[in-house]
Amino acid sequence: MYHHVSESPTDPLARELGRYAVVGGLASLVDVALLVGLTSGGGMYYLHAAAIAFGCGLLTSYLLSIAWVFQERTFPNPVVEFGLFTLIGGIGLLGNGVCLWFFTEYAHLHYLCSKMVSGLFVFLWNFVAKKWVLFH
Repeated sequence: MYHHVSESPTDPLARELGRYAVVGGLASLVDVALLVGLTSGGGMYYLHAAAIAFGCGLLTSYLLSIAWVFQERTFPNPVVEFGLFTLIGGIGLLGNGVCLWFFTEYAHLHYLCSKMVSGLFVFLWNFVAKKWVLFH
């Protein structure tokens, strides 16, 4: 006897996390591509290049997050929302810089390996903080 098992709807939090992972991946591609381009191609100091690249990744993440990831928005004023998004991203930028510096200078990893390690920490921080503060 054949039993049809209906699929249960995806948990909204799991859907948002999955979409945020895709957005995070795209924002990370923007971030890392600019980091490599500015350091290798432009000769810029890696920490300065990391700040610029991170900012561009942050903007990519914001635009895709409000368009596709998070369905609920806490603040109707987009200026306030973007300000808080930027504050959360700024804390992530600080964490990114500290991790990048520590793992490059003290653990003697290549700056791109350090970037991957710091990226995991920043990804988790950003999702939890954005979900809790901005999009709950």
